Amino acid sequence: MSVPARPRRHDPQRRDRIIDACLEVIAEHGVTGTSHRRVAAAADVPLGSMTYHFRGMDELLREAFARFADRMAVRVEQRTARAATLPEALAAFAANIGEDVFATQRELIVTQELYTLAARRPEYRDITSAWMARTRATLDPFVDEDTAVLLDAMNEGLALHRALHTAPARADLIIEALERLTAGR
Repeated sequence: MSVPARPRRHDPQRRDRIIDACLEVIAEHGVTGTSHRRVAAAADVPLGSMTYHFRGMDELLREAFARFADRMAVRVEQRTARAATLPEALAAFAANIGEDVFATQRELIVTQELYTLAARRPEYRDITSAWMARTRATLDPFVDEDTAVLLDAMNEGLALHRALHTAPARADLIIEALERLTAGR
């Protein structure tokens, strides 16, 4: 007597759930501790789903980090979208640095894991480069390209300083730094 086949479970969000679970595993275990088995368990999917939806761990990591970078870029885009003047854009950009970037420990860790991976494996730099380009694009209506690069570098530096230093930069110092970089604009 043959065993009847189990009906296939309809789960149209499975791929997305796997990608989101991958980010959670990265936050908890780092890239080096991220495995198909851990991600499948976190996503509550069969292990076979991993190879069905992704060619390998690199594809999964790329999609997870791209999703994360997109979410982070959307924050600064939303903050600066209503700005009509340079002071308004700087205030929105400062709020992004002080409140949005690395708003949680999880985001700080995932970001640092992406940066480390991109530093070790240049094929991941397209994700970080696209993220930085989107951040700089929010400033395009207000400053020249070089100033946008400097402001974005300050964004990265001040956000890291705020997240990792025992005495992070004051909010008023963030806006002052941005104003100094754009003095005379």
